[in-house]
Amino acid sequence: MKVIIRLIPLILFLLLGVLLYRGLSLNPQDMPSALVGKQFPAFTLPNLQNKEQQLSVDDFGKGIKLVNVWATWCPSCKVEHPFLVKLSQDKRFNLYGLNYKDERVPALQWLENYRDPYVFTIFDQQGSLGLDLGVFGAPETFVVDHHNVIRKRFAGVLERNVWQREFLPLINTIEDEIANGQ
Repeated sequence: MKVIIRLIPLILFLLLGVLLYRGLSLNPQDMPSALVGKQFPAFTLPNLQNKEQQLSVDDFGKGIKLVNVWATWCPSCKVEHPFLVKLSQDKRFNLYGLNYKDERVPALQWLENYRDPYVFTIFDQQGSLGLDLGVFGAPETFVVDHHNVIRKRFAGVLERNVWQREFLPLINTIEDEIANGQ
């Protein structure tokens, strides 16, 4: 009996080691979302640039949409912003901003200083839409198809290699679906 009691800490240590080793192999940017395959959540929130204008999912244009979650308090958002400005030139999709848990004046100053790549920016000061989307922080980017169905969620800095590896194939697939009337 004493031998078994002495082995318990060793067994617990080995189990903990296995769990930690398993955790090291996980990709922190691969964050599955319960919303992938579901409609973009309904919302009514103000436009960042015009607080009198209320926006909703109906204000999204037709076609493919990228919804980028950003904030002035997010250092990674500053890193990805120049790439978003480049992406905004691509006519295959529309880029929308979701200013998450931020203040209006600094956010407007940010867009003035670094250029505004968005068709419009949803001002989510309380984080309600972010909560509905399951946002953990910023930056996060969602691909929303022509039926307003969320097709991808990506947490982290969106840059050229990530775009080519993870986003471009999905954009091409959705374009094929549109061309085939799906």
